[in-house]
Parts: sequence; structure tokens; C-alpha cells
Amino acid sequence: MLWEDFINSYWRDWRTGDRSKDRDMLEDSEWVSAWLQQHCLETDALPSQAEMEQLKQLRSLLWAAVQSIVREQPRDPALLEQLNHYMASGPVTRQIVWSAENQRHEMTLTTLHRHWDQVMAQIAASFAIALFEKETSRFRICENADCLWVYYDDTRNRSKRYCDDKACGNLMKVRRFRARRKAEMEGKK
Repeated sequence: MLWEDFINSYWRDWRTGDRSKDRDMLEDSEWVSAWLQQHCLETDALPSQAEMEQLKQLRSLLWAAVQSIVREQPRDPALLEQLNHYMASGPVTRQIVWSAENQRHEMTLTTLHRHWDQVMAQIAASFAIALFEKETSRFRICENADCLWVYYDDTRNRSKRYCDDKACGNLMKVRRFRARRKAEMEGKK
């Protein structure tokens, strides 16, 4: 999902927790280009300094909203106003197109501009759609305190605790095992 990938553009060193290794992927032009292409977003240039600041503010807004949702706090009406503000900056036009894949006509939204306001509008719209069409009780933040990756728990029993069971899940299992062993060893002394 666009909004998830955008929030997770702030990469934390999930293995060691060394904050000096954290990276803001929005400042990596190669990553930004690949991300834009992955999500079919178009811009004429990389973000200016002012646009970069706006992108980071939007990311902070969405991160805070997900934290609030995960903590089961009441939804802040100001969030919807802020999302509307971002979405208003990215006008679209509606078109009916033939979908060869689905063998039917579909309604599409076509962006009118190729600038970062448009990209931010699409990110905000992606999050707004998730708020109203997805189960917000499935929004999660990885329980690895060094990771804090945002994800949508699509498991049947809603029990997913880590963004990736093979990465953070295994790491946390090893940490718990080592902590138990250490406690046992200290208890024997």
C-alpha cells in the first residue's frame, strides 16, 4: 500500500537499534525514483527542499495517526482536515477506460499535474481510503522496538506481531531465548 511504504521510508536499524544507522530514504534519490515507479507516481523532478519538508510533515502526520489507531485512541477530527488539505492540492479528472485485463470498462482517476503536491495528495488519499475501507484494527507497528515498521495485518486470526516473521520475528525469538539462557545462568551462580 502506498501509505505504508511512504511511512516506512524512514528506515531504522532493526537488528541492532543503532540509531546512527537510521536512514531517511526520502533523501536517497535512487530510492525515491524506484518508489515513484513502483507506485506509478509521476513527477517532473526530485523534491525541492520545501517539498521535502512537506513530505516529512505528511509522513509524521500519518505515523502519528497509525500510532493513535494502534493504541485504540479516538480518531482526531483534525486528521481528516489535514488529509483533506493534502488531497485538495492534487486535482484529478475521471475517465472511463477499457480494461483489457478485466475485459470491461472501468472508471479511473487521472492526475492533472506531475508535481509533489500531486504525489502527497495521492499518499493522503491512499491513507484516507485505508481508514474507511480497511479494518483499522489490523493496522500494526512491528513489536521489535528497533524496527517500528508499519504494516497491515492480513492474517486470518489477526495475530501478526512483527513486520516480517523471518526477519524481526526470528530476531526477537533469538533475543528472548538468549535472555532466558542468561537468566538461567545467573540463577545457577
